[in-house]
Amino acid sequence: MWLLGIPWALALLVSAAPPGPSAAPLDPASIFSDLSPAELRAVRTFLMERPELGLAPSRGGPLAKNSVFLVELLPPPKRAALRFLAHGGPRPRREARAIVFFGAQAEPNVTELAVGPLPRPSSYRVLGLKGGRAVPFWARPMTQLEYELLYEALVAAMAPLEPLLREATGFGFQNCSARCLTFSDIAPRGLGPGERRTWLVIQRFVEGYFLHPVGLEVLLDHQDPEPRRWAVRRLWYNGRYFGSVRELAELHARGALPLVRLPEPPARHLFSSYEPRGRLFTGTPTEVHGAKVCEPQGRRYRLRGNRLEYGGWSLAFRLRSSAGLQLFDVRFGGERVAYELSVQEAIAFYGGHSPAAMQTKYMDAGWAMGASSYELARGVDCPETATFLDAHHLLDADGPVRFTNALCVFELPTGVPLRRHFDNDFQGGFNFYAGLEGRALVLRTTSTVYNYDYIWDFLLYPNGVLEAKVHATGYIHATFYTPQGRRYGSRVHSHLLGNLHTHLVHYKVDLDVAGTGNSFETMDVRFENISNPWSAGARPRGPRQGGTGEGRPGPAPQDGWATPPGLTPPPHLPRYHLAVTRRHENEPSSSSIYSQNNPWDPPVTFESFIRDNETIEDQDLVAWVTVGFLHVPHSEDIPNTATPGNAVGFFLRPFNFFDEDPSVASRAPVIVRPLDPPTCSRLEIQRWTPPSPGACVHPEPFTYNGTYRPV
Repeated sequence: MWLLGIPWALALLVSAAPPGPSAAPLDPASIFSDLSPAELRAVRTFLMERPELGLAPSRGGPLAKNSVFLVELLPPPKRAALRFLAHGGPRPRREARAIVFFGAQAEPNVTELAVGPLPRPSSYRVLGLKGGRAVPFWARPMTQLEYELLYEALVAAMAPLEPLLREATGFGFQNCSARCLTFSDIAPRGLGPGERRTWLVIQRFVEGYFLHPVGLEVLLDHQDPEPRRWAVRRLWYNGRYFGSVRELAELHARGALPLVRLPEPPARHLFSSYEPRGRLFTGTPTEVHGAKVCEPQGRRYRLRGNRLEYGGWSLAFRLRSSAGLQLFDVRFGGERVAYELSVQEAIAFYGGHSPAAMQTKYMDAGWAMGASSYELARGVDCPETATFLDAHHLLDADGPVRFTNALCVFELPTGVPLRRHFDNDFQGGFNFYAGLEGRALVLRTTSTVYNYDYIWDFLLYPNGVLEAKVHATGYIHATFYTPQGRRYGSRVHSHLLGNLHTHLVHYKVDLDVAGTGNSFETMDVRFENISNPWSAGARPRGPRQGGTGEGRPGPAPQDGWATPPGLTPPPHLPRYHLAVTRRHENEPSSSSIYSQNNPWDPPVTFESFIRDNETIEDQDLVAWVTVGFLHVPHSEDIPNTATPGNAVGFFLRPFNFFDEDPSVASRAPVIVRPLDPPTCSRLEIQRWTPPSPGACVHPEPFTYNGTYRPV
């Protein structure tokens, strides 16, 4: 079956428009840069003008239509990119990935197209998923239009319950301009393939409405493309299930329904708001500014388009609309160590007593978490000294949308030395002191996927270490408190249950260490008993290292890069902390935006990546890293989950790759040597930076004493 369901025979269709003149030479990193607003518009215009596609605007109109949902860069094939980057080959053809909803045909589906060449597209072809599978129309992500229709259907269906809702909550749906109710939807949207039935958590629309469920959850069936045929299938109120709106309304009218009357929310100091309240015990000042990051002698990094350089580091980056940050061509000391490092998926599995809680299994790529990159606040989300960058997305819109200050880059003092040593002379003085300040360059963005905020960081350290990290914050996904719900979380407020859940984040790490032909080894340490060679009869016991490659005994790991996780996921869910596979061009991602609404038979199944029994010796390899944590909400998650203790990640570290720590090339160390040991009254201080950093920090020059004397 042809995916588009339209009658033509060729996968490639070329228009008559001639290609335009070639553009001026660009930085090589630009082959990975996100599409510009002009390119996004050009792709959409080109597709809208193809009569055989029959496309309509994304906004307005019926659901059963053909429309462009997403346009973003389609990265070039790796072989073509490396031929260009490493061997001076031709610049790869620049193309876009376009996701098109084909709803106005006999067999509706979702089809992905490659459109190019950019900046003046003249052709497109179908992008087949692995295995040649089609994406059913019911598996498509939600759109703004469907949400609007969902709200209209909900308001109409809830009309018989307006007396109940007003009496219990003081808020309502009907003729609402103030004191309104709203909803949060959960996913997956059903219990099996073909379903599109969503549980909606009804909430008071106040600041931080995620923490204000009213005790009513509604299962609304919206599978049919015609909204007039949508219907409420079940309801849950205060621990009980009901088969229809009428049943619940009649019980309330007869006075036979136990009603939970919620207290009136205060006009100020609402518990879900950020308004200051209470006092800190010590009384130390918080109404003045705290410590700040500064750059006393200017920036020590270079940003050219999407090329970022810092110390020994060089990389290209982009912000995918679908899944977020993606690094390419990551080099240290001019040598490529990774072709790609990218966020793939963020999952949260919930438990609960209410139907919405027990059904919730969020897969945030399905909510286009990369396009949820809203403005970063200077001085809060990033230091005042940061460089801020805009992002442009074409997602469920009729043109590109600018997201101001969606990314930031800044150098961060880590607050701990990168390395240091005090060489004691054991006579009250020292032979020398040496230290190198701790610094890292941070590339940051955020994803606010409704209630949760993820802060995504890549950190570059001077010693060749790269850290990938994500902080979780924002509002917890909470449901109405019932005594039965205590098994699945904590009562965090009077009528609020914080549901326990597990966060899992998946990364792709395409390492190219000294070329694309790599192998994978693990190292373990075990104790061994040996005879003491200098004292007969004594048996010292100590550790011994050993290595394994592909599960077979082998030597200890040699030169390369290691990927120890910063914090491993909890052991109670079946998954892999680390999986290593051969790289294939048709396995670009471990998840997809369709998995959320079709988790039963998803178009991309990561398990298939690792079940093909391929050798991984001297091959182009990809490491797939999973990090995560179990979150048992508690009252201190009100109003928001705090970032300390809720961050996970992993490191890429050189392992016998360099002759020594490459940060020795830094000119930022301090060395102090006494000129008159052991008195140490005259010191030689060596540093290669100015004596004083400048006025933004302590104005006095660096000094050191180093002695310890009796008093």
